[in-house]
Amino acid sequence: MVISKNFENIEGFSEPKKKLLYYLKVMQQAGLEELAKAMKLSRMAVHKHLALLKERGLVMSIETTGHVGRPRMLYQLTGKSKSIFPKSYSAIASHALDFIERNMGNAAVQKVLRERQSELFDQYYKRLRNLDFDKKVKELANIRDEEGYMAESKREPKNYGRNVLLEYNCPILYIAEKHWEACSTETELFENLLGATSLQVCDHRKKRKLFVMPAVNPLSY
Repeated sequence: MVISKNFENIEGFSEPKKKLLYYLKVMQQAGLEELAKAMKLSRMAVHKHLALLKERGLVMSIETTGHVGRPRMLYQLTGKSKSIFPKSYSAIASHALDFIERNMGNAAVQKVLRERQSELFDQYYKRLRNLDFDKKVKELANIRDEEGYMAESKREPKNYGRNVLLEYNCPILYIAEKHWEACSTETELFENLLGATSLQVCDHRKKRKLFVMPAVNPLSY
């Protein structure tokens, strides 16, 4: 797992602590052994970094009990940690769409989102054109990562080798709680850019997972 370029620029943390925060954001919850393996450090070294992050109120530990063996300690980010991740203007955007809907109706909201979709298509198109499908997915993930979405792409053998676009810091999901059109419009944008069909899976922690595969009759450009 490669740490997000956007996240590398945060200040006030050593490289191991940046990686720990990033991995916990991506993994959502993990044990000491999992983190040590991901970071290629000793359990003792990872525990030391975790202890310092706990002191700063950014990480918390939860003791879990299984059916067999001793209780296991799991680690996850606290609410306070949100302040260190790439910021978005999702709350402002959501309020703006609320205002438009109240005063101009839902049709106006959809028009604004469509216009934004058109602008993004033109921007992204310049970097995706002439690439093959796999490279398009990878480059799209790079673009989104640069914009603060903490994105990456990968192939999942268990899902017939389909490409997967992952966004771990997706502000659109916040907006979509009130305006579902925001999410569907953006998914449509990706499908048009990639010439793809997709299956989207989201969760409540701002993570979006998009399975993408070439469409039968992909958009050609």
